[in-house]
Amino acid sequence: MLLAEVTSDSLQIGPLLMGLLGGLALFLYGLEQMSESLKLIAGDGLKKLLATLTTNRFTAALAGSIVTAIVQSSSVTTVLVVGFISAGLMSLTQSMGIIMGANIGTTITAQLIAFKITHYSLLLVAIGFFTLFGTKNETVRHYGHLIMGFGLIFFGMQLMNDGTAPLRSYAPFVDMMHQMDDPLWAILLAAVFTALVQSSSATTGLVITLAGQGFISLEAGIALIFGANIGTCVTAGLASIGKPREAVRAALAHVLFNVAGVVIWFAFIPQLSQIVTWISPASPELSGLARVAAETPRQIANAHTVFNVANTVLLIGLTTPLAWLVTRLVPESLVSKVEPDHPKYLDPILLQTPSLAMDLVRMELGRLGAAALHMMRGALETVIHGSRQEIDALEELDDHVDALHGAIVTYLGRLSQEQLTDRQSDQLHDYLAVANYLESIGDMIESNLIQAGRERIVNHLTISEETEAILTALNTEVIRATERAIRSIVSGDVEIAREVSAMKATINALSGKAERHLSSRLAAKAPNRLAMYRLESEIMEYVKRMYYFAKRIAKVTMADQAEVAVPEQPEAVECGEAATRDRDREA
Repeated sequence: MLLAEVTSDSLQIGPLLMGLLGGLALFLYGLEQMSESLKLIAGDGLKKLLATLTTNRFTAALAGSIVTAIVQSSSVTTVLVVGFISAGLMSLTQSMGIIMGANIGTTITAQLIAFKITHYSLLLVAIGFFTLFGTKNETVRHYGHLIMGFGLIFFGMQLMNDGTAPLRSYAPFVDMMHQMDDPLWAILLAAVFTALVQSSSATTGLVITLAGQGFISLEAGIALIFGANIGTCVTAGLASIGKPREAVRAALAHVLFNVAGVVIWFAFIPQLSQIVTWISPASPELSGLARVAAETPRQIANAHTVFNVANTVLLIGLTTPLAWLVTRLVPESLVSKVEPDHPKYLDPILLQTPSLAMDLVRMELGRLGAAALHMMRGALETVIHGSRQEIDALEELDDHVDALHGAIVTYLGRLSQEQLTDRQSDQLHDYLAVANYLESIGDMIESNLIQAGRERIVNHLTISEETEAILTALNTEVIRATERAIRSIVSGDVEIAREVSAMKATINALSGKAERHLSSRLAAKAPNRLAMYRLESEIMEYVKRMYYFAKRIAKVTMADQAEVAVPEQPEAVECGEAATRDRDREA
């Protein structure tokens, strides 16, 4: 075993590092497994929870606590809030409550760690393993991952305990631990360590492990927890670099709240120590170092909870002034705007939370749709009347569509490498299909309509006012259908999607009218009549085809929402093949 006798002048470094680093690795891996399983089990409920519990600052704090307890990261919660603010679903003031509540959610991990069930850790690993590999039921397998991750957390802590035990008699280490009684040094050390590993839970687990060995006092443990609260802001801060002002403001609010809490409590560490000693279970049957080792871990976990709950209670009434302050500190002029061809919502941090990453993809699809619509609205007028320069400018707009499409496809590719449920996998393919449909609209304008416009200029063709009016009526209805199809996929509104499908009759009637008009014009005595007929027919056909893409987007919305309403049906919408069949049938 690693509990070997050592003198104060010698130490077996190899076994110690294997126990400490190996245990920390298993602890972090188990924490990740537990977190991933909780996120998969919670699924889309995370978004619904935030959407329904942000009516006031108190329920917002509750929502932030619950979501963070599930995703095991206050930084992820903060990034999620940024997406909601950017989408206009909540104000910065509303988000303050969620950010404050996120700190309470992180204390759940410390409370779990403080339970001394390390003797049963391998039993939990075994139960989780056989649950995971003993069934093909997806939900049961997620619970297997959850139990096994829970066991690995405590097995990792046991290894860290065994690995650090020889340090009890190693004088240099004991002397270094005595420096933890200086709260400033302890806060700085914990903040730096947390920033490096980007996990306050890792810092908390290590602090509780050291406390279980009797290496640090309760007051030193509290100071280390304070530092972890500051260090955890680094992740959200780094994520906000180069992002819209909402991201910077939310990250800054997180920093200000956590730092303010530490500043408020710094002078009251002894009093906080007395409070948690009073409310925590005692072990009077023990004495000396054994009693300290038995009582301190639970006391530190309780101090973590009391500290964050008290901060939220004290500062939640100041959400409006805090929002005003961060708005003043980060004005419009200090933050670069998101370029049209750069993604706004696709944050890599949320790739580890697929149910939330899907929401960001859907919002980015809205931006891609807006770029495609911008091309559509100016395409017909430019093709019929535009100069060479105006046609070139229209062609350049497709670069924005292509760039956003590439960003979405890349993000979905990275998301596909995460652990996804069957529904999330189907949804990923659906969103990829929608992105391709929107990109196809841009390509059709760039490759076909623009070519038609250039042919008009080269051949000196002029489309009659009557023909232009008929084509404009068809184009207007197609644009309306496309706009509503995009709105349906972003909002998930099935009724709007059904309206798009129902517009087929109107589109066919308008295109039929255009075909009859063009046929009658073919017999007219006019110069270049055949060339004109070919040009006008091509324009009409390309405009009509754009409606087919809009209809396919609407079908994705209807299929996606039908799967939500009837989750027990195993059939998935295979958009790639379905789209091909639709195109072959409708073209």
